[in-house]
Amino acid sequence: MSTFEQSVYRLIVETSTNLPADVRRAVAAAREAEDQATRAGLSLATIAQNIEMAECNVSPICQDTGMPTFIVHTPVGANQIVMKREIREAVARATKDGKLRTNSVDSLTGANTGDNLGPGTPVIHFEQWERDDIEVKLILKGGGCENKNIQYSLPCELEGLGKAGRDLDGIRKCILHAVYQAQGQGCSAGFIGVGIGGDRTSGYELAKHQLFRPVDDVNPIPELRKLEEYVMDKANQLGIGTMGFGGNVTLLGCKIGVNNRLPASFFVSVAYNCWAFRRQGVILDGSTFEIKEWAYEGGSAVKMNASAAERPAAASGEKRREVVLRAPLSEEDVRQLRVGDVVILNGEMHTGRDALHKHLMDHDSPIDLNGGVIYHCGPVMLKDDEGWHVKAAGPTTSIREEPYQGDIIRKFGIRAVIGKGGMGPKTLAALKEHGAVYLNAVGGAAQYYAECIKKVNGVDFMEFGIPEAMWHLQVEGFAAIVTMDAHGNSLHADVEQDSKMKLAQFKDPVFA
Repeated sequence: MSTFEQSVYRLIVETSTNLPADVRRAVAAAREAEDQATRAGLSLATIAQNIEMAECNVSPICQDTGMPTFIVHTPVGANQIVMKREIREAVARATKDGKLRTNSVDSLTGANTGDNLGPGTPVIHFEQWERDDIEVKLILKGGGCENKNIQYSLPCELEGLGKAGRDLDGIRKCILHAVYQAQGQGCSAGFIGVGIGGDRTSGYELAKHQLFRPVDDVNPIPELRKLEEYVMDKANQLGIGTMGFGGNVTLLGCKIGVNNRLPASFFVSVAYNCWAFRRQGVILDGSTFEIKEWAYEGGSAVKMNASAAERPAAASGEKRREVVLRAPLSEEDVRQLRVGDVVILNGEMHTGRDALHKHLMDHDSPIDLNGGVIYHCGPVMLKDDEGWHVKAAGPTTSIREEPYQGDIIRKFGIRAVIGKGGMGPKTLAALKEHGAVYLNAVGGAAQYYAECIKKVNGVDFMEFGIPEAMWHLQVEGFAAIVTMDAHGNSLHADVEQDSKMKLAQFKDPVFA
């Protein structure tokens, strides 16, 4: 392995497993702003614990390591062909070592390459600069938050905010709407990068580039600095909170950039990033390719003061019980649960994502799912002589399974679905009719939940690829919150309705 490849490999491992100091400070500040006994406070405590576990275990903070995206600045005359080949080799090695999940899938066949290499994967942008050193920056942005990216074409009408025109006030409305529409599905509390102008492609690229800015930097453009401050204030008044559970902190950072545009086009592009804000960079010596410095202060400089202490009593206004259950579950087990309850689950659960749900619509299950628990999760797995081991196993965004979930609950007798971000009315109706429940786990907490998995009992559908396979997992002490119960109640619907009402208060013009 060349020195350049080794340096890139170190960058990948650090980015995947250790949040930088500026991100940690933002999470720590969010914990200070929330009552620790609320659902949001409990989730932030779990997040803090997960951050420290990932650093200690040198394992992915979140199992969804996204589409590795590199921005490389090279001296004039550098051999970018060789660099691209060695970046790809470093990505493949990091995947083999369990630092990245196998995330490159053929768009036509659904086949997983198994090494994160394929057409367009990883993404590598080269730029020259008039320096002798080489800069390599990397962002790992998971699919859940990538799906909440949004682009607006001004003028437009926005739910709750009315008309957004081609001016600073229209931009303001777009950004607030972008935070509102994400709800908890992007693993809030999150960060946003905003690109004003450009075309459809360059606008999104500009937005994602803003995510490389330090959390605590100051925008050099006075109008944009004022807008960033405004968004941070008002977005945190929407009441969406961590994981969409409600709360005081919905947004951890907002960075805005601007490019010129065509007279006929006015795009506002928003790149949403979850709390697991994995980006890092290195400056390499242009001759030796050794790492000279890191772009962001290392995470070990900021301790999260995480604790596995017992969960505090519920805050005033929040109803919460703690119920211990063992799978398989009965209808009686489930009907007793109400929104807000914390469920501690023991027994066997089965992972299932997009490919499995589609398959089960028209086929039998390889195992009996009556009373079973389906976990929306695509884990990072490694195999040795002793068998399969779970390296990271947090929940994936559940709403993608909305077209299937209700039918599958009825068909197979499933009693609990675990995921993040909640589901829609079809699933809610099936939960009520059949006697099933939706449990919201903490998005991104891949190490926290991996520790709850004591044994891999087996696997089916490996042909779907590791993330999409059906893993049968023995768990102990797996904690999640009831957010949709068997009585027709949905915390997600309640928070969305409440935040929509709060959004409307920002309808009137602010910037002249």
